[in-house]
Amino acid sequence: MAEICCGMAAEAEATATTTTCEPTTRVARRRRMEIRRFRHVSPAAGVVAQPRLRDEPGRKRQRMEVGAAAAAASAVLNIAGGEVEEDSQGSPEVTAGDALYEPETAAGNECPRFGVTSLCGRRRDMEDAVSIQPSFSGGDGLSPAKSHFFGVFDGHGCSHVAISCKERMHEILTEELAGTGTGTGTSTGTAEWTALMEQSFARMDAEATARTSAEDDERPTCRCELQKPQCDTVGSTAVVAVVTADKIVVANCGDSRAVLCRNGSPVPLSTDHKPDRPDELQRIQSAGGRVIYWDGARVLGVLAMSRAIGDSYLKPYVVAEPEVTVTERGEGDECLILASDGLWDVVSNGTACEVVRMCLRGGSEKACSDAAMLLSKLALARNSSDNVSVVVVDLRKNFH
Repeated sequence: MAEICCGMAAEAEATATTTTCEPTTRVARRRRMEIRRFRHVSPAAGVVAQPRLRDEPGRKRQRMEVGAAAAAASAVLNIAGGEVEEDSQGSPEVTAGDALYEPETAAGNECPRFGVTSLCGRRRDMEDAVSIQPSFSGGDGLSPAKSHFFGVFDGHGCSHVAISCKERMHEILTEELAGTGTGTGTSTGTAEWTALMEQSFARMDAEATARTSAEDDERPTCRCELQKPQCDTVGSTAVVAVVTADKIVVANCGDSRAVLCRNGSPVPLSTDHKPDRPDELQRIQSAGGRVIYWDGARVLGVLAMSRAIGDSYLKPYVVAEPEVTVTERGEGDECLILASDGLWDVVSNGTACEVVRMCLRGGSEKACSDAAMLLSKLALARNSSDNVSVVVVDLRKNFH
């Protein structure tokens, strides 16, 4: 090998004036290479190492405890009935390890098993947010049955509206449920659930649009607040599912989606709000707006969805009113999939259901998390250019 290297160097010297093998040559070559984040598992210690690479100075590395080697090696946290998949792309929005999942509050909540994956993907910024709230309502003497909250929020313009939805939507819904006196709403019908969700989304939209400038806060919390004028060009889609003992209530605003897998077939529980959907197009035009085709149908040539939380500069053409479906749970229910359009743009409902069913048939304790991860990887493999967030809920019945 030494002779080969020396021979190559001698040959190069014959055609160039200065071609000595300097250390800087290797450094320069490395800088020209596209370097990806990777995860290395040490067979001896079982500890996952996440090196900080030169081309990612702003990334945050997670702190790993040696005592959690098994969880780190599998990149899955099993927390009181649910599974949370870490962001294998190293995105700024890391779902695993959130303080949201406290064993004390989640223990014994009879929540169905779930899995979550949230990836930044090929986008520069992470603007998705996911909220999982086991037993967010009920469980008291008045209403012994419990409800479980699952939400996916796909931000645009910046992430702060999606994050606000993650932090506040379940709290607002809890307050609205408490106001009805039904606690979990198990006896609530379709009309009542529709009114509850519409009021909750309206309150969330009011909170999101009220926060319009960096002067309102002592310290800016997101990129858009460092810019002027007021950041009223920020919004988020929202797809929310409340799973009770006998119902699945879905409220959707935007182009995120909820799909139920029942008896091996996909059952859409929401319909995407696209500007060229006939009823949405009519509503926008009746309000005085226009749908312009610019890399797809867009409201005023700007927004590729016709409903969203926030986006005050596009009102009244873009509204925050959700469409609500109430579905009775049945013996044939297998899983519920909530995801942002980063998945649905490249993966069909049927394919998504087949992937999840395949994982569930394996019988693994982390089947939901594996399914969420596989769907996210499939979206990236099919060149999804958006953030990808997926929630998978196991509904195979023993009616929790």
